[in-house]
Amino acid sequence: MPQVIEWKNAGAEDIVWRYPDEEITWGAQLIVHEYEVAVFFRDGKAYDVFTAGRHVLTTLNVPLLTSLLSRIAGYGEKPFKANVIFISTKLFAGKYGTQAQTTELAPLKVHGTFWFKVEEPQLFVNEVVGGQNAYSTEDVNNYLRGFLNEKIIDELSRYDLLTVFTRLDETSVQVKNTILDYFKRVGLDLTDLRFEGIDTTPEYRERLFWLRTGKTAPEEVLRMETVRRASEELGKSSGAGLGTGMVLIPQIMTPTGPAQAPAAALVICPKCGSRIPATSKFCPECGTAITPPTEQTMTCPKCGKTIPASSKFCPECGNKIA
Repeated sequence: MPQVIEWKNAGAEDIVWRYPDEEITWGAQLIVHEYEVAVFFRDGKAYDVFTAGRHVLTTLNVPLLTSLLSRIAGYGEKPFKANVIFISTKLFAGKYGTQAQTTELAPLKVHGTFWFKVEEPQLFVNEVVGGQNAYSTEDVNNYLRGFLNEKIIDELSRYDLLTVFTRLDETSVQVKNTILDYFKRVGLDLTDLRFEGIDTTPEYRERLFWLRTGKTAPEEVLRMETVRRASEELGKSSGAGLGTGMVLIPQIMTPTGPAQAPAAALVICPKCGSRIPATSKFCPECGTAITPPTEQTMTCPKCGKTIPASSKFCPECGNKIA
């Protein structure tokens, strides 16, 4: 009775299976089911590929392996040694999950799903099954998951925290394109990749809240966090910490540099002589109506807005006034 080589009872999630007997006889029947291929593998290299059907193994339909065996003295009609690797060509879904960091070293926890299928079985066997000793479905999944995590970590490290959370669709496309090229090099087709969950620590969630409002600059967020941390540390001390805090906290809370707001302009009340804010319509001391000083105006040649004639730049559009 001829030898029968067949992948029986393949599961829906099974990607790869290796026929357990390396002794293959000429005239053996190779049965390949729909959505499967069989690849002959020997000495670290994939040779002949068989698609769905019933095949009788002869030197004619195994030309690549026959060419190799013909160089081996005395192989004749004896059984020859080779691995028969069965590969499923169905679409598979895999899970990934890892921890990464953004450009400001914000920790990220991400997880999601990716979909793939074997596009070039011979290349896949060479690069992954034989190249990585991934002879089982579990081995293949572990290898792909590890590779995905590594690439996701590399890609997310190029973005800041705000970009990752507000432009997640764009980020996931960039990650997918990066991984897509690699998958092609190992005989796989990455059909889709999705981020299903992304999070950071409570500390960076608070920072993200201020950044997403658009009202607080990143350096202001850092200053506010410094205040909070200093307060927490001072709260742990009952003695010297309080005296230190009375000096430290005001210094931190006071913005310095170009971002500091200028002092409000003052005018003199024409009746009582009090100094009052220039925006006042009535004097808060005596109630006298304040007539704003007249000022010559002009029209901005770029935006058409009415602006003070003394302006060097238009306060509306920034155009330089000649």
